[in-house]
Amino acid sequence: MLLEKIIEGIQIVKGKDISIINLKNRENFICDYFVICNGDSHNQVYAISQSIKRITIEKLQKRPWHVEGLKNKEWVLVDYVSIVVHIFQKKLRSYYDIENIWNRNS
Repeated sequence: MLLEKIIEGIQIVKGKDISIINLKNRENFICDYFVICNGDSHNQVYAISQSIKRITIEKLQKRPWHVEGLKNKEWVLVDYVSIVVHIFQKKLRSYYDIENIWNRNS
């Protein structure tokens, strides 16, 4: 249910290229999923993070445990402990390529 609401929050503000990495079967991993998406600007990256937060609070009464990156708005991390959301500007997402890193190590 949390995963669905996070995806909904991304889609509401037109977040792009949503990717979900299942980490449930990884040893010594605290979270179950990485959700990765991108926005076209600082403002959209920020809007995505706020939309996720708003919808999870409204629908599930669930607040993020931690949020990082709001100052630069190039890579915002929204941590719900079981799900960690990475919201990138497109060029940074390509540069860090975390999907490839985690899929390669599966």
